[in-house]
Amino acid sequence: MEWTFREDTPIYTQLCEFLTMAIVSGELQPGQRLTTVRELAADAGVNPNTAQRAVAELERRGLVYSRRTVGRFVTEDAERIESERQALAEEHGRAFLAAMERLGFNRIQTVMLLEKLRAEAGA
Repeated sequence: MEWTFREDTPIYTQLCEFLTMAIVSGELQPGQRLTTVRELAADAGVNPNTAQRAVAELERRGLVYSRRTVGRFVTEDAERIESERQALAEEHGRAFLAAMERLGFNRIQTVMLLEKLRAEAGA
C-alpha cells in the first residue's frame, strides 16, 4: 500500500480509512490475515501505537477480528463488508454533491458532468 497522509486528520483515522478501503474494495480478502501491527507501522512509517489504535478501531467496527496468538484477520461477514462499502459510497456521494452545490452546479448540470466523465472514462 502507498501511504500518503494529510495534515488535517489524525493519522490513525487515515490508517483506518486506507485499511477500510482495502477491505471493501477486495484488496484485502475476507479471512485474510493482516500484517502485524509492527509491520503495518513500519510500512506506513508511523508509531506502532498509532497503528495499534487504527487496527483496534477496525476491530471495534467489526471489519477485523483477532485470533489469540495467531493474529488479526479481515472479517468473513460479507454483509458487514457490504454495509461498510455502502456507507463509504454514500459519504463520498454526499461530499461530492455538497462540493458541486458550492460550485453553483444544479442537479441537471451535475448529472451531465457525471455522464461526461463516465463517457470519457469509457465506463
